[in-house]
Amino acid sequence: MSELPAPYNVGTRPSGRAPDQLRKIKMLPEYISYAEGSMFIQVGNTQVVCNASVLDSVPPFLKGKGQGWVTAEYGMLPRATHTRSAREAARGKQSGRTQEIQRLIGRSLRSVINLEALGEHTIHIDCDVLQADGGTRCASITGAWLAAALAVQHMLENNLITKNPIKEYVAAVSVGLIGGEAILDLDYQEDSQCDADINVVMTGSGKLAEIQGTAEGRCFTVEQLNKALEYASSGIQELIELQRQIVDFAN
Repeated sequence: MSELPAPYNVGTRPSGRAPDQLRKIKMLPEYISYAEGSMFIQVGNTQVVCNASVLDSVPPFLKGKGQGWVTAEYGMLPRATHTRSAREAARGKQSGRTQEIQRLIGRSLRSVINLEALGEHTIHIDCDVLQADGGTRCASITGAWLAAALAVQHMLENNLITKNPIKEYVAAVSVGLIGGEAILDLDYQEDSQCDADINVVMTGSGKLAEIQGTAEGRCFTVEQLNKALEYASSGIQELIELQRQIVDFAN
């Protein structure tokens, strides 16, 4: 694998993309037959399957409170990356990274779902990474929203609920800084060498649900952050337009 040039020139991204250009996106609904909502999402070479299961129960802390819950699990297949990693089930515990990502997915979805309108049901989303080339958590959030929306559609059609609980679309994308320049939707080669890595979760109305940003090589300025957020906002609106082509019933 060739290395990025130093100093980095955003005009020579390994993929040939413009600084504010997303990777090629592919979304396939109803990918798994048995789940109430299922979505395959491919962002560049990153591939994730998101399955949403509707459970007729809620966690113990919500029993009797007349509201539902949305939660997520995340995992990577052993050969999702360049080398084989052991299944976490075989190790007997999840890594800190896995726990952090699945909590992020759950928070992102709950930020745009009316839990009271779910009744005492849980939407449990499983995000399984088939192939990783950067941005797996962002692809998982974007695909998980679609899987959840399809599950809600199933619930409405089968009279499990009477009101659409989804308040807004939500999607996520990564932005980074390399050589002081902002770039959108990092692949693995860029992600592994960036000076700052920022994951942005945003709603269809342009509100921020979460920002995760870390200076990995050098600190960055407010102006650089604002440019990164500008790219993220534009990219997320593109993703949400693709979501809308699959599910168009949000309030």
